[in-house]
Amino acid sequence: MPKDSQSGAVRSDWTRAEAEAIYGQPFMDLLFQAQTLHRAYFDPNRVQMSRLLSVKTGGCAEDCSYCSQSARNGATLPASKLMEVERVLAEARKAKDAGATRYCMGAAWREPKDRDMPAIEAMVRGVRALGMETCMTLGVLDDRQVLRLKGAGLDYYNHNIDTSEAFYSKVITTRTFADRIDTLARVREAGIRVCSGGILGMGETAGDRIDMLLALATLPEHPESVPINMLIPIADTPLAEAAPVDPIDFVRVVALGRILMPKSHMRLSAGRTAMSDEMQALCFFAGTNSIFMGDTLLTAANPGEDKDQRLFARLGILPEEASGQVCKSAE
Repeated sequence: MPKDSQSGAVRSDWTRAEAEAIYGQPFMDLLFQAQTLHRAYFDPNRVQMSRLLSVKTGGCAEDCSYCSQSARNGATLPASKLMEVERVLAEARKAKDAGATRYCMGAAWREPKDRDMPAIEAMVRGVRALGMETCMTLGVLDDRQVLRLKGAGLDYYNHNIDTSEAFYSKVITTRTFADRIDTLARVREAGIRVCSGGILGMGETAGDRIDMLLALATLPEHPESVPINMLIPIADTPLAEAAPVDPIDFVRVVALGRILMPKSHMRLSAGRTAMSDEMQALCFFAGTNSIFMGDTLLTAANPGEDKDQRLFARLGILPEEASGQVCKSAE
C-alpha cells in the first residue's frame, strides 16, 4: 500500500495502481485506513443532512438506462412542468424544520432552457434566504447559465459522472463522459462548488468503480460532495433486472472514495431502502458523512426521518451543523 495513501495529504495525482492496491487490501485494513483519514478531517459522529426535491419530473431527452424519468428508455413516468417557486420554497421550509442544512433541487432535463432560468434563480435565492445551502442538478450547462446560477448564489452543482469512462456508453448514449467532465469544469471555473459521484450496480466491474472514483480524485480540485448511489432497479427500464450489489463491495467503494478524496463529503445516496442498518453503519465507518433525508428521493423511495433518527440514535450520530465545513485539518 502506498505510504502517501496513509498520510492524509490531499492529492490529485493518484495512479490506477495505487487505487487498486488500496481497494484490494484486507477489508479490515481498508476500513481502518478510511476511518483514520475520516477522523483527520471530520467529526466521525456527525452526518450532513440534505433534502432532494424533483422540481421538474419526467420527459427527459436523455436515455440513461437506470432512470425512470427518461422519455427514451421505456419508463412510463409522466412528464410534469417546472414546479412553482413558492411551492419549492414551502417544501424547503419543511426540510429545514426537519433538520436539513442543504436543499437540493433536480430537474429532468438534458439542459435547462433560458425561459426556465428566472424561476430556477428565484428558487436558489429563496432557499438561501432560509439559511440553507443550495444545490441544483439541471443537466448540461452553458457558460451563460453557469454565470446566472453563480449570480443567484448557488452553492453546489450536482452533475454525476455515473460510472467509468470505459463503461459509460453502455449506460448512456445521448451524452458523453467528456460532456460531464466539461460541465464540472465549467461549474468549478465559475466558483460554484461541485457535487459529483456515481452509481453502483449497473453491470460495471470493480475496475470500473475504481476508475469512476479516480476520474473525480484526479480532477484539479476534488468535488466537495461525492454521492455514492446503489442502483434502484426501476420497472420498464433497461436495468430493471440488474443484479444487486454485494454489500461488502459497496462499502469498499465508499472507503476508497474517502481515502482518495479525504476532505470531500461522501454521501450515501440512492438505494438506502435496500440497505440494512448494519450495511449503513459500515458505510459510516468507511467514511460516509452525508445522506439524503425524507421518504422520497426524486421519484424513488428513501428511508423516512423516523427510521434515520432511530439508526442515528443506535450509532450515536448527530446531524452536522449548518456550516457544512470540515471540522479538522490533517495538513
